[in-house]
Amino acid sequence: MNDITPGVLRKNPSRQECESVIKRILVTEVLTKGRNEQFKNASDFMSYFESLYPASDALTKQVQRAIKAMMLPKDEHGYLIINKTEEQLEEEKDLSFFLKRSNASLSGLNDCVPVLLHCRPEDTSYLMTLILKCITLKDKYETVIETADGILFYTRQEQTLRVLLESLM
Repeated sequence: MNDITPGVLRKNPSRQECESVIKRILVTEVLTKGRNEQFKNASDFMSYFESLYPASDALTKQVQRAIKAMMLPKDEHGYLIINKTEEQLEEEKDLSFFLKRSNASLSGLNDCVPVLLHCRPEDTSYLMTLILKCITLKDKYETVIETADGILFYTRQEQTLRVLLESLM
């Protein structure tokens, strides 16, 4: 049996129903396009809601209330973001600023070889400081990490690093 009687208008959805629909629309948008590039405010959702409910000021207000209650942050272009909180967006903005400021870049360590320098655990921290300041060793490793029983280097110049470290011991 059809629950829509001809000539009888359906009532407006609740705010919670609007929120659920808006969330579903935005999640679908993100899953299909990778990000929301269509919805900035309540009016952008109205064609969908008006296809299900009679157009009215009350429907518009209900959709607006739902958007406001969801407290969705917006990206730099003003589009609603469904999968992040305002706090996450601020954290990412700060992180992005400092990554750019520090000229950060990504590189893999797949072609690096680990070299472990064993030392007394109580000396590790001070040795690490000296190694990081050592001009001789500067370009001989990609990264250096304190471990429980020494210092771990990842290097693309294993032989050179080993020779230099052995010459210092």
